[in-house]
Amino acid sequence: MIGPPAVGTVVTMQRRKWSELTATQRRTIGVLAAVQFALAGAMLRDLRRRPADEVCGPKRLWLGAAFVNAIGPLAYFAFGRRRQ
Repeated sequence: MIGPPAVGTVVTMQRRKWSELTATQRRTIGVLAAVQFALAGAMLRDLRRRPADEVCGPKRLWLGAAFVNAIGPLAYFAFGRRRQ
């Protein structure tokens, strides 16, 4: 029977090694990692150059947010900078 698991059933995903991934999966992971690092780098550069009075909230908070996957940098660019 195909369908959702029964209530109370624990579903686990099997971990695969890098060598077991397809070329498309490896390429996708590489592109997503590059985007994440580019966003974090752009955020850190902007945060370092921007005066504290032009940042919404403490700079240390945003510094920590830079390392929360892509969510931190995206949140900084959306909400962390004061509009001129």
